Amino acid sequence: MPELPEVETIRRTLIKLVLHKQIDHVSVFWPKMIKHPEEVEQFKDALIGQTIVQIERRGKLLIFYTNDYALVSHLRMEGRYTLFSKNDPIEKHTHIIFHFSDGTELRYKDVRKFGTMHLYKKGTEFHFSPLNQLGPEPFSDSFTISALAEKLGKTNRKVKTALLDQKIVVGLGNIYVDEALFRAKIHPERAANSLTREEIERLHREIIATLSEAVSKGGSTIRSYVNSQGQIGMFQLEHFVYGREGEDCKICGSPLEKSVVGGRGTHYCANCQK
Repeated sequence: MPELPEVETIRRTLIKLVLHKQIDHVSVFWPKMIKHPEEVEQFKDALIGQTIVQIERRGKLLIFYTNDYALVSHLRMEGRYTLFSKNDPIEKHTHIIFHFSDGTELRYKDVRKFGTMHLYKKGTEFHFSPLNQLGPEPFSDSFTISALAEKLGKTNRKVKTALLDQKIVVGLGNIYVDEALFRAKIHPERAANSLTREEIERLHREIIATLSEAVSKGGSTIRSYVNSQGQIGMFQLEHFVYGREGEDCKICGSPLEKSVVGGRGTHYCANCQK
């Protein structure tokens, strides 16, 4: 968490909150989050006087575009952006604050401190990590059935593990891989290169459908996820398998199971996903 639907929801709420705001200065309380440039003072100085002109998403990454820079933000598991007034008390686990000229502040809070930020000159951001290592967007023209078949056909990893690889397709994490595999009737422990063309066609279709529906519901709130306006997602109410181990399958009524695949908790129906 968060995965593509949650990050897309955060992006849309941030557009409403901070677009066209000018950065007066930046406070960094946990320097290890700043991965580029290496000098935190360079990061802070570069953003002084910059205006946020656009906010985009690539996979699970947010990209804040200013006049001259691209700030690439990875929320990891617990990262959260919230807009405050400068007079509001600073909450625990707040590690970076963007102070705006209008007296508001965009604060980045991260309980686990796993989040990262990279700042690049605008136009160069896709030449460097982490953006240069990503596969196609699920909603893009480049995410074709043939492209997915080619990549899955080259690996004997379990299909669950392969789909978590952001070089194959971006934005999928534990929740939506489990959901898409269930909807495609594919067992998560199948070898990726054993899938038939028909199965890959179903999988391709269900990846797009699952993510689209999740975006429309504001993502899934499992533990702590809320968007930048404090609202929870609602797609967890639509889950077929994720987080429902021991409950009855909505399709066949069999008890849902949970195992560990590639070190990740994995939810499935042994009857529907042979």
